[in-house]
Amino acid sequence: MSEKIVKIGGASGFWGDSALGAPQLVAAGIDYLVFDYLAELTMSILVNAKTKDPALGYATDFVDVAMKSVLKDVAARGIKVVSNAGGVNPRACAEALQKLCDAMGVKLKIAVVEGDDVLDRIPALRERGRGREGCVTEMFSGALLPEKILSANAYLGAIPIAAALKRGAEVVITGRCVDSAVTLGPLIHEFDWPFDDYDRLAQGSLAGHIIECGAQATGGLFTDWESVPDWANIGYPIVECHADGSFVVTKPANTGGLVNTAVIAEQMLYEIGDPAAYILPDVVCDFTQVTMTQQGGAAAHRVLVQGARGRPPTDCYKVSATYMEGWRAQATLLITGIDAAKKAQRSGEAILARTRAIFQRLKFSDYLETHLDIIGAETQYGPHARTTATREAVMRLAVRHDNPRALGVFAREVAPAGTSWSPGTTGMGGGRSKPVPNVRMFSFLLPKREVRPRVELAGEGTHPPVPEGFTQSPSSAANLRDERGHKDALAGDPP
Repeated sequence: MSEKIVKIGGASGFWGDSALGAPQLVAAGIDYLVFDYLAELTMSILVNAKTKDPALGYATDFVDVAMKSVLKDVAARGIKVVSNAGGVNPRACAEALQKLCDAMGVKLKIAVVEGDDVLDRIPALRERGRGREGCVTEMFSGALLPEKILSANAYLGAIPIAAALKRGAEVVITGRCVDSAVTLGPLIHEFDWPFDDYDRLAQGSLAGHIIECGAQATGGLFTDWESVPDWANIGYPIVECHADGSFVVTKPANTGGLVNTAVIAEQMLYEIGDPAAYILPDVVCDFTQVTMTQQGGAAAHRVLVQGARGRPPTDCYKVSATYMEGWRAQATLLITGIDAAKKAQRSGEAILARTRAIFQRLKFSDYLETHLDIIGAETQYGPHARTTATREAVMRLAVRHDNPRALGVFAREVAPAGTSWSPGTTGMGGGRSKPVPNVRMFSFLLPKREVRPRVELAGEGTHPPVPEGFTQSPSSAANLRDERGHKDALAGDPP
């Protein structure tokens, strides 16, 4: 009898990723199709959507685009689906998918994982902190809880997902969980890994981490980008997983992209902090002894990954909260001709000077923050910029204020640059800007004993037992998974 191999395809790295992944992976022949949609600030976008419509608050692309394109094939081939598309409203996501199934005549058992939303705990946590004993503080800055929290979600692990699959779920929709959990959950279920088999949990987490960003595992964002063929048809990643935790990373045949040891090594190190202590809810991973071996030559696009080690998990979940701090607006101007960069710089400075004078007359306070970039003149490089002459530059001016009316003044005073100042000012990108809430992150730790993940399937809810973990040393707190950065830049506005 041949060894059991579980094939998992990663179809999405964030909300807004290409619709190419799901049909491509289903056609390739896999056992599980997994989707990661949630950059940290995406949660605040989803909260805003749910506030406007209680039926929203989830990644709508999961149902309307991805699953709609593969639903019949998924059911016919027995492919199971796991996704954190539930966002802040996993029940609504499941209901929307069920309606799609009914409309297309497809029967699937859909489970929901809840319990990550701890927003209702915030008042008690804030009260707990008034005496400073057990005080909740931001895990990086030490700041106290802000007054107005928009969302607060604990990063759950893979155990509730595995529990849902064990109960017979064919689709598992979660709220916030760590990205790699959508892969580790199926592996725990398929291979019946004990919750204290930390080396295998670390390997399964690494498999999930490799594919959690979609095509980044097949050449996306690769340092040697020129060596990656056929971007338009880039393949999405597949991991072929074994019971001992080892796995092979590959991609569908006849697709673009590149899978080699350099690509996979870059993705392994992406956003993990300390590679010897990558802290996840189910295991603390040590990737320092990982080996990667090219199989079958470069043209085969197969890399064997082994050697991750694991330690017992901590006794806390990381909670990612968002809060509103003022308002923000942004404006751009394209400026062409000789000395374009100098003209763009002066234009931005003039807009700030003019609006500040208007603020004084209207009794508005000054900006909370301003940021002026001249795109095309390397201003983002600061002291490392190389002075280069350019005949086209984009002035990008971002501002923050505690009064949206002040930002209305700012928005009105950008367009006059087209006739008031430098020659070659050709227009505003995207028209007049509108003030939007300035959402910021607040990350803190919450003991696992205070969070109860829940799995619901066919109207029946259960609370799968999750090990509470071990006391975390203060020095390890800073290494908890932090996904801010690249994905949030991609998810800064609703797709």
